[in-house]
Parts: sequence; structure tokens; C-alpha cells
Amino acid sequence: MPVRARSPDMPQGSRDSVEKRVAAVAALGKSGNPAAIPSLAQSLSDPHPRVRRESAQALGRLGDAEAMPALIAVLSDPDPEVRMAAIAALGKLRDPQGTSPLIACLGDRDDRVRTGAAVVLGNLGDPRAAGPLEALARDPFSGVREAAERALGQIRKRRPRR
Repeated sequence: MPVRARSPDMPQGSRDSVEKRVAAVAALGKSGNPAAIPSLAQSLSDPHPRVRRESAQALGRLGDAEAMPALIAVLSDPDPEVRMAAIAALGKLRDPQGTSPLIACLGDRDDRVRTGAAVVLGNLGDPRAAGPLEALARDPFSGVREAAERALGQIRKRRPRR
């Protein structure tokens, strides 16, 4: 039986092992049970980025603010797909505690992460994000600039008129 070399996208275990872990965290997210939060939070440190990404998505599906600290911590994950999943999950939680960490993501090196953070900040509507979004509206990437401008529009709509 030939030995199969491990590919770079399989940092630990076989493809089957990764698929099983991804399926397990997806099932936990679909369970709707907040008791799954500690297990999902632990899975955010899995060696495989697909497992970490699915864990963040699952925490977002649960929609429980108890997941905030774990999701905020993973905003510094080395994989941009994981960071984007954490941003989307924070957006689903709609908790104002996420505003400052999301503002920090506006400086991310990946334009998709900056775009996602701008979109979520616009949906949250927190006026604290207005200044950083104005700066982001000068980003070199047009998609990032457009997301920042839309987010600013959403925030301005929510501001009380004087």
C-alpha cells in the first residue's frame, strides 16, 4: 500500500479526519444549543483552517453573545478566510462589544477582511466606526472604498437629527 504524502492543506491528520471535524462543528452550530459554545470555541484553535472557519460560522449561527470573546480572539488568525468568518459571525451577534475589534480589522492586510469589517460595522450602525470608515474610504481597493462608503451611509441614517 503506497504512503500518501501529506499536502500543505492538511496540517494534521488525513482529509477524512478534517472532514469529520468540519462536519462535527457544523452539526454543533446547527444544533441551536448554546451548550456547544465551549466546544466550538475550542475548535477555533484547530490546526486546520477549514475547521476554524466552520467553527466561527457555527458560533455565528448559534447567535449567543457568550461566543464574543472567542470570536474576537480569532480576528487575528493567520488565515484570512477564518478572520472573515469571525467577522461575519460577529455581525450575526449584533453586539456593540464587537465594534472596537471590528474597527481594528479595518486595518487588516487582506482587502476582503477590510471589506467584511466595513459591511458589518455599517450593519451595526455604531457611530464610533464613522471616523475609521471615513479613512477606509480612501483605501487603494475600490471594493473596500465602496463598502466603507455604504457603511458610512448606514451609520449616518441612524444618527439622530439635531
